[in-house]
Amino acid sequence: MKINKTIYYFLLGATLTVGTTSCSDYLDTEPLTDRAVPDNDTPYTKADEAEGLMTVIYTDLGNEYWQLDYFFNGDAQTDVAHAGSDNIQNFQIDEYRIIATNSNVNRDWNYLFRFINNCNKVLNYVDNIPDPALTTSRKAEMKAEAAIMRAMYNFHGVQLWGDFPLVTKAVVGVNAGNFDEVYSQVYPARKAVNEVYTQIISDLEGALASAPASSNKYRANRGLALALLAKVYATKPNPDYAKVLDYTTQLMGQGYSLLPNYDHLFDGAHEANAESIFESNGNAGNLWAWGSSMFYGTDWKKFNTPSYDLVNTFNTENDLVRKNSSIWVSPTAVGWSDNYWPSSAFPFMNKMRITTGHQNFYVMRYADLLLIRAEALVRQGNFTDAATLVNQVRARANSGLTPVTIANTDDGINKILKERKLELAFEGHRWFDLKRTGKAIEILSQQKNAAGNLLPYVNNLNQNRLLWPIPQTQLDNNPNLTQNPGY
Repeated sequence: MKINKTIYYFLLGATLTVGTTSCSDYLDTEPLTDRAVPDNDTPYTKADEAEGLMTVIYTDLGNEYWQLDYFFNGDAQTDVAHAGSDNIQNFQIDEYRIIATNSNVNRDWNYLFRFINNCNKVLNYVDNIPDPALTTSRKAEMKAEAAIMRAMYNFHGVQLWGDFPLVTKAVVGVNAGNFDEVYSQVYPARKAVNEVYTQIISDLEGALASAPASSNKYRANRGLALALLAKVYATKPNPDYAKVLDYTTQLMGQGYSLLPNYDHLFDGAHEANAESIFESNGNAGNLWAWGSSMFYGTDWKKFNTPSYDLVNTFNTENDLVRKNSSIWVSPTAVGWSDNYWPSSAFPFMNKMRITTGHQNFYVMRYADLLLIRAEALVRQGNFTDAATLVNQVRARANSGLTPVTIANTDDGINKILKERKLELAFEGHRWFDLKRTGKAIEILSQQKNAAGNLLPYVNNLNQNRLLWPIPQTQLDNNPNLTQNPGY
């Protein structure tokens, strides 16, 4: 039974093409076809098609979201970095004055749903592939990897926007039997934060049995699932710190360790190392790692200019090892002016240094999770064991750093946040760390320049600004979306 074309025009108004478009691409003004597809239809029949779907999931790490925006969003909104460059969309994000028409916010929304759609293709259709070359165990492994990646993208979305649509179906066609389901996936409503976290946890816990071994650093492996579960349980409303400890305990049994030399994490000669949980595989081929040139080099003003606050924190701690690995100061004058740094000694982010297309970056690494575990221990009142973990990370970075002691919960959270700032600068975590711990407004309202004056935009930040606006383009296209307060 075919769908009447009138339904396409007035109810869907969408283009549904077989297996290639994301949900954001469906929102077109003219339908291209009135093809009806049987409920059991699958657009994929061969093993190599399935493997191609998996390749797409990982080459997504070469996308603009991962090569630039993820790191900008996580650090330029904080005391780690200024926006840099000259993009007014980035300045809005940096200075807590985003408007709903910000094109960067809209593109990140679209990217996340494109990535989710790519995961859904595997989760929805791999089981139906009849090719005997695709074994049952490989199908299960593929679905586990896709579920972990989908969970990670939903985790990003719920942290950025709060209530967030849950799209679980990669739509390839419409018929009378699936019309309602298709409509809900093409024009999804936002789901409550708790419902989103329930889906994230379900995806991750369901993936554990069939996920690749943790030694597979370039695939969504068991270690990544455990690490995400720990972070999710630490971040969701009403955190479950017992679960954080449970999943980090399991993670600690996966064979990870801190590299003895901190700079080996970033020198390009120690990829897929013992500290890496999951990383991109920049290969100058199907994953061309172009992001380094967005942050490093003197040919133009780069993004994520290191802040005075970060430099001062490194100097005050006498943490020169991590400072030198994280920040590079040009030995020659640059050709632009800046409100924060003189052109004669201009700093750049230094954790991405390889500009040949081969740069890897960490999506998750072990030191991050040791500090998440320390945070959970502090919340449970176990200050001694929490300090031991913080000092383990500090000693690896620089054995000369003074060990920390933790007196109470607030003292512990503040010291862990400071350690995370030193350890994880420019790795995209700081904005989410500050929001998770409830410290964002308290800390970011005190950002100062080298003269000791508050930065002029710090008072723009308020509770509403901790979430991004739903992009106006999405609101215009989808009548089922609602805007966040304050926008």
